[in-house]
Amino acid sequence: MSTPPLASGPEGPSALRPLLDTVLQALDAGARARGGPLPAGGPEAVAARLREAVGEVLPDQGDPHAPRTLIRAFAEGAADPAHPLCAAHLHCPPLALATAADLAASALNPSLDSWDQAPAASELELLVAGALATEIYGPGHNPDTAPDSLITTGGTESNQLALLLAREAHGGSVRLVCAANAHHSLPRAAWLLGLPDPVVLPAPAGTLHPAALDDALSRLPGPLLVAATAGTTDAGLIDPLPEIAARCTAHGARLHIDAAYGGGLLFSDHHRTRLTGLDAADTVTLDLHKLGWQPAAAGLLAVKDHRDLTALRHRADYLNAADDTEAGLPDLLGRSLRTTRRPDVLKLAVTLKTLGRGGLGALVDQVCARAREFAALVDEHPGLELHAPPVISTILFRPAGATDIAVAALRRALLTDGRAVLGRARLDGRLWLKATLLNPATGPADLAALLHLVTARQATLVEGHTPR
Repeated sequence: MSTPPLASGPEGPSALRPLLDTVLQALDAGARARGGPLPAGGPEAVAARLREAVGEVLPDQGDPHAPRTLIRAFAEGAADPAHPLCAAHLHCPPLALATAADLAASALNPSLDSWDQAPAASELELLVAGALATEIYGPGHNPDTAPDSLITTGGTESNQLALLLAREAHGGSVRLVCAANAHHSLPRAAWLLGLPDPVVLPAPAGTLHPAALDDALSRLPGPLLVAATAGTTDAGLIDPLPEIAARCTAHGARLHIDAAYGGGLLFSDHHRTRLTGLDAADTVTLDLHKLGWQPAAAGLLAVKDHRDLTALRHRADYLNAADDTEAGLPDLLGRSLRTTRRPDVLKLAVTLKTLGRGGLGALVDQVCARAREFAALVDEHPGLELHAPPVISTILFRPAGATDIAVAALRRALLTDGRAVLGRARLDGRLWLKATLLNPATGPADLAALLHLVTARQATLVEGHTPR
């Protein structure tokens, strides 16, 4: 057997070109076979079809047709975030240009744990990290204390790093204070880091209340880390950031803002004022695989003072020997807790440079406008109940008069049909259907079609039979 061709090197592009044709044809065939935003039939049916397509995972003799077969099956069984009726989660359709850039990153395969594995990638990461930190904290800082940011795998890693940096800044211990609306990764990070049990404040209106925070900070011994949220997972709500920042300053508490969802509003001239107060945070989480239209993963942790990152410094002689560092080779181990790191920065750089702030802002404005339009359609529909107008691009709604059991059954029926993908959220003691609009290509007709599917499927469930 001849040696399979490699993706990079002098022959790499020639080897990839026919494979790209195979991949694109298989993606097209799989999408056509799926016929909707989700494969029909539910988990057992989808698993059976995939098992049949895969067959033996590791045969004695390889199958040259495996790429076409497996990629087609993978696409047929995928949830397609680019389908206008796929609107359950903070799961964006990636931009073609970002996906193409990701191919280049995969082909060259730099590893951002030492400069000699990623010469250009390491410098590009510093440039992009600095630009995004400036986007959050603004320009004109003292170089000795200037902001910086780290590229991460997403909100969970960013939030874990934020708690770790807070712990180290306070000499090895800190207590997390957050509201019930905080992302589950925050209390989980406290557990992972061996911190005291978090203080979780009630959030009956869905956001952290400044007065409740003030009371908690007044009675709790320090050191404390307050975690606020700019874009909750359930409803896309934004905590009152300026008021929270003022309470933290008054009580000497450190502030982290999880803006994994809402941080993308920074690109929009129209919506960025919703994030007033973000620059007061010591650390900020941002995900560009949400309102940034990047293939996962594309996360960020920004720090107001780059000196906080010294806690991550680490020495491994084969990667960052002291004499190499002194001789001028960049030391990359202090920019992550991971060792091998893929160059996710390339797709970010290509997107930011190609679209600019204006282009990204226009995409943000489009999905926020579609969310308002969808909420208006729900509000006008006599058979549906709207939870509240959207803050970003998430809309909660439910059939009027339905029980929670009926709402859950309706969502599962739509998933099994493979015709619409909606999420679920529990707020105000009730279960709601959740539509998260992240597709800038979604139009008014798509929104109307989604509501029609919901109401029609609800009617069949009430009547006790399944439509043909």
